[in-house]
Formats: sequence, structure tokens, C-alpha cells
Amino acid sequence: MNKVFQIFLTSLFIIILSVGFAQQGEGDDVEELEKTIKEDKIKTGWNFGALPVISFDSDLGLQLGALTNLYHYGDGSRYPAYDHSLYLEASWFLKGSGIFRFYYDSDRLIKGVRTSFDVSYFPDQAFKFFGFNGYEAIYNQNWEEEGSEYKTRVFYRLKRNFFRTKIDFQGKIIGDKFLWLAGVDYYNISTSPVDVAHLNDGKSGEDLLPDSVAGLYQKYVDWNIIPEPEEDGGMFGVVKIGLVFDTRDNEPNPQRGIWTEIILASAPKVFSNMDQGFMKLAITHRQYFTIVKERLTFAYRLGAQFNVAGHTPWYAQGIMYYSKMAGAYNEGLGGAKTLRGIQRNRVVGEGIAFGNFEFRWKFWKFYWLKQNFYMALSGFFDSGRVIQFMDVESIVNQENIDYPDGESQEDYFNFGNEGFHNSAGAGLHIAMNQNFILAIDYGRALNEQDGKSGFYVGLNFLF
Repeated sequence: MNKVFQIFLTSLFIIILSVGFAQQGEGDDVEELEKTIKEDKIKTGWNFGALPVISFDSDLGLQLGALTNLYHYGDGSRYPAYDHSLYLEASWFLKGSGIFRFYYDSDRLIKGVRTSFDVSYFPDQAFKFFGFNGYEAIYNQNWEEEGSEYKTRVFYRLKRNFFRTKIDFQGKIIGDKFLWLAGVDYYNISTSPVDVAHLNDGKSGEDLLPDSVAGLYQKYVDWNIIPEPEEDGGMFGVVKIGLVFDTRDNEPNPQRGIWTEIILASAPKVFSNMDQGFMKLAITHRQYFTIVKERLTFAYRLGAQFNVAGHTPWYAQGIMYYSKMAGAYNEGLGGAKTLRGIQRNRVVGEGIAFGNFEFRWKFWKFYWLKQNFYMALSGFFDSGRVIQFMDVESIVNQENIDYPDGESQEDYFNFGNEGFHNSAGAGLHIAMNQNFILAIDYGRALNEQDGKSGFYVGLNFLF
């Protein structure tokens, strides 16, 4: 437990230092925000934005659905701050994967307390799995692409059903800037090998997936890297407490300010079916700088998450703990909400560190259909790595692993090779009434071990 308090005190020191920087130019922040509000048409009552969800995957089939975010601005006296926000998303692939989510956020439901509630269900017939400890687990793209080394398109996949419900509260400690945080999460996660027969239903010829090739997940189970009690997933509850320091001038897309948080998340054995509980410490620091007033902003986010007690089962290692979620998934590293352009779940370990660095340029503001709009371009650089490693090397060295013909340990593992996973890219954001923000991002991985690129369409700025 001494380690927990050492990290906690260090993080608290970072927050205290940040207060000094946050006070500089605070009057300018208020002036800029008032100017922005005067230029916008004040919104009152209910407003909403909606998007259709349509896509096609050769293995998962056609995806259909929609998402909507409703905002209630009350009498408009606090605009662009809202009284209530409700987010709904439902989409479904014909082969069985989907996203079903409801999210609510308000600082008016309970007087003096901000309340956030989420309930989500994500069935996934082909959830990405690349092993543990980043580059120590080798990713061979040729094994999932047609060619001489081809194994199967779902070699780095597994079947997963993920259920999450969470409720978080934030209240004031000192003024409007220092806040306390408390919350409870519940997760129920089931995992198994990909159901190849189901994905092959209705296919023929070259479109068929091989039904006799074991994927990486099954190999990790056979090699005891994923122990038998954990191979099918599990359920657990998480209790969270934390501190938040927030001086942002505008939540959806701040021009100036600091947003830093320290969260201690504990999953006691008594609230789970795990052999033992675990405890994580998550630290996230975000800061925003105005380069050109109301036009150009530089923003960065630095984060780290550590395992400080107990044993975290493999299926819970990717879960990240924040005071507020910007998207449907709170998992990483890799993908739309952590390292854009890098394969989702590429970087999984006991502890991780990451950074996002982004320029945001508002190039057009306009009023259309009785709504306030602006468009913004962004350029970004993302980076992250494992800093606390899962015990894989000793298991591999102890086990008498029977590798497929012509393969060896070097085809799967490169121990001691972890480093920073880097990506870069650009994005376009279209904001309505400052809160409903359509985000389109494209990122490229800078190392082929992380994949090639990623194209993402969703809501909100990354942070």
C-alpha cells in the first residue's frame, strides 16, 4: 500500500503545480467565453443531434443503427453549459456484433453534485486480441491477409460479450475547481474462441474462413498464458474514489485550462468471481493553450495507469478509468479514443502510459437551420507503451510449448522489445451548439507492428 500513497502524493503535487499555471490569464478565459456566447444564438430547452450508423464488414455483415445526443439547456442562462445530456446508441451487425448504450450526464439532477450514469452492452463476434505487453507480442499481418503465410482473417480475434454499468458523482471541495469523485462500476465479460461456423454461414469459396486454424487467443489458453480460471472471462464490481482539478473554460472544446484527475479503482474479491481482487491507480492530466483567440488551440493529454495491489485478470487489463467518458469504450491502448491509427487493444499490460498532442483550428463558424455550427481541423500525434508488464516470459519459458510446424517462439514473442507505439494523423470536427460534435479522425501507425491505419467516425473531441 505504500506504493499507492507514494504515487498519490506525487500526483497531488502535479495538480498543485498546475494550479499556478491555471491562474494565469483566467480573466482572458472568461472574456473569450463571453465573446463566444454573444456570437452564438442562445439555445433553450431541448436540442438534439443524430447520426445514422451504416457500414459493412466482410465477416460481420451489414451494420445498421443510429445514435443521438439530446441536450437540455433550460432557460439558456448557462449556455453553452447544459442541464441534462442523454446519449442513446443502438447498432447491430447481421452476424451478431453490436453496440447498445445509454449515457446520462447532469449537474442538476442532485443539487451541488454532477451525476453520470452509463449502461452498455457490446456483443462482439470478432474482438481484436494481440497478446500482452505491446511489442513483446509479435503481430504478423501476413497471418491475417491473403498470401503465402495466410492463416485466417480472424487469427487475432476472439468472441466477446461485454456488459458495463457505471455511476459516477462529482462534488465541490474548494470553489468550482477542486472536486471529489466517487463511483461504482459493474462489468460482466465473457470470452471464447471465434465462432467460425457462425461467421461462415452464407459464405462460399474463398470467402470462407478456415475452420481448423486456432487463433492467438486459443493458443494463449493452450499455453497457459491465459490461465484456465480466466479463459471464459468473469464478472466484477469496481469502487472508485478520486480528486479532480478542472479550470477549463469550455468542456466540449476548451481553449484554455487544466483538467487533471487521480482515481483509485478497487475491485474487491467479494464483488466478483475472481480468485482475488485488484486495485488500479489512474492519473490523467490534460491542458489547453490558446494560440490564436477563438481559432487555434494546442491541447495535450498525459496519462498513466498502474496495478498497485492484487491480480488483475487478463480480460480486465484493458479497462481504463476516467472521471468522464468521451465515447462508448473505456478500453485501450489503441484505437479511436487512445492511440488513433494503432490497432485497438494492441498495447495491453499491468500498467500503461500514454500521451496525445493535438492542434485544433476552428476555421468556420456559421448559423444554419436555427443552430450554431463551427467546423474545426486538427493534427495530432499519439504515443503510448506498457510500463508494468504481465507475467508472460516466465510462463513461456516454463511451459513445454508445442509450436506449429515450421514456427518457434520467435514467431510469437520478442521479450524485452517493448517501446513507444506512435501514430499521427488529422481530423475534422463539426460542432452544433458547441456540445454535439461529429468527429472524423484518420491516423497512421508509425510501426508496422501496430497495423497500418485507422479511420474513425464518432462524437466528441478525444479529450
